[in-house]
Amino acid sequence: MAVLDRSLESSPAESSARVPVGSILHDWVVTADHKKLGLMYIASGLVFFLVAGVMASMMRIQLALPQNDFLGPNTFNRLMTMHGTTMVFFVGMPMFFGFANYVVPLQIGARDLAFPRLNAFGFWMFLFGGVLLYFSALGSEGLYGAGSTPDVGWFAYAPLTSRTFSRGNATDYWILGILLSSVGSTATAINLVTTVATMRCPGMTLGRMPLFVWILWVDAILVLFVLSPLTAAQVMLLFDRFLGAHFFDTQAGGSAVLWQHFFWFFGHPEVYVLILPAFAIASEVIPVFSRKPLFGYPIMVAATICIGMISMSVWVHHMFVVGLEPGANTFFAASTMAIAVPTGIKIFNWLGTMWGGRIRFRVPMLWCTAFLLEFVLAGLTGVILATVPIDWQLSDSYFVVAHFHFVLIGGLLFNIFAAIYYWFPKATGRMLDEGLGRKHFFWFVLGFNLTFLPMHVPGLLGMPRRIYTYMPGRGWDAWNLVVTIGVAVQAIGILYFLWNVISSLRDGEPAGDDPWDGWTLEWATTSPPPEYNFEEIPTVRSRRPLWDLKHPEDPDWRWE
Repeated sequence: MAVLDRSLESSPAESSARVPVGSILHDWVVTADHKKLGLMYIASGLVFFLVAGVMASMMRIQLALPQNDFLGPNTFNRLMTMHGTTMVFFVGMPMFFGFANYVVPLQIGARDLAFPRLNAFGFWMFLFGGVLLYFSALGSEGLYGAGSTPDVGWFAYAPLTSRTFSRGNATDYWILGILLSSVGSTATAINLVTTVATMRCPGMTLGRMPLFVWILWVDAILVLFVLSPLTAAQVMLLFDRFLGAHFFDTQAGGSAVLWQHFFWFFGHPEVYVLILPAFAIASEVIPVFSRKPLFGYPIMVAATICIGMISMSVWVHHMFVVGLEPGANTFFAASTMAIAVPTGIKIFNWLGTMWGGRIRFRVPMLWCTAFLLEFVLAGLTGVILATVPIDWQLSDSYFVVAHFHFVLIGGLLFNIFAAIYYWFPKATGRMLDEGLGRKHFFWFVLGFNLTFLPMHVPGLLGMPRRIYTYMPGRGWDAWNLVVTIGVAVQAIGILYFLWNVISSLRDGEPAGDDPWDGWTLEWATTSPPPEYNFEEIPTVRSRRPLWDLKHPEDPDWRWE
């Protein structure tokens, strides 16, 4: 008994008539279609990623040699601030919302998100926030008093952000840009939470939802909790700067440490806001390319919820060196170690899915396999930093920088690339080139490890983070040169990726509706899907509805 009508596999053919460019642009600007908005989120994130990558490359050129004068200290600080802010707020977040926008309604059998106009509002608020942040570069001391881009770090610690130490308007651009983008992120998160709760197709119970949807649902709920304290802190900072308040002014009874509590109450759960979508992508790609159902689905759902809950109680491990009492340090060290347990469960379940499977090492699977190795290494260094005495020694060193990038690049970015290769055929109707994809994978993974594995060593040798130069003879010279070479190798991989995307959009191999022999509902409709997604709302009876359609003699629901 088929669970899906085969009419889902067809949709009206798109018109081949030429459409004026202005009309196409207008359609994209005013659209409320979740698929177009998802693609615009992803495209915006990729543009910001390239900009942030250029800034990171410039910083690494400066640090390649001791006493280098490629960049001055002020320029270095501004690049560091903009790189970190861009990667966290304008690369990781839009990528999460982009894939959630595009894929979630398709996987739950809905025709759109619950509030399409709110969805469009959320995207444009995010984009305007990013553009406003970069508008700070247009200011000058004489005209606007803005100086240049912000130079207070992506964490903007008080009292560096006070008028005394941060004159002009550059810091105000930072505050307002992130405030705007946070409004957009909150709107999109509300939309996702509501959509998954109320718009699942008939038969899709919570126990039959794809794990991709489960994880992004938990992630959207987490966004609603963690963005609020950051927004409150930024409003308080604006009051300090413009209205004479003293929330973070220690000389007037305020507390600089209060800013750290507010920021890291957002900042560390934000790491899980960014990494949970990577888990969702791996949970979607690994079973399809292993030709096995996901191992331990109920445990994976429970582990996801546990990560979301425990992530709210780990922020102080960024503050072990500020002088908190031993009891607080002990509690937050324990919670930081505890969150490794549900994360480890996921690693074992992905390995259990691959074990005994008929694995196809296509490009999406290559990225997910590399993710498993790199993320385990990132998790091990995270447990090291959760140990308070060790953290006292390594805090604010390049060991922390290496750990953080292992998590967000080896974890998040690797799976973003996997998702792009996996869903590009669905979004465009064309395949990305497998040969170019393998070159992209090889060069980027090689460069990543050449960059961030050696970076641990100067951190262990005492090299502090956020410095723009250093004296020779401290044992850091050769390591920094190797790290910079690794960045250049990563750039080669990115060039292959861009070449692949551009050439495939123009004359890539036609993909068909289901090139990967997938199991979830997005592969039941055309590539690309019509605006309404499905001619008829599907009915499902298992976690793998397309398996039931393709194999009516052995439906998946028999084994649940």
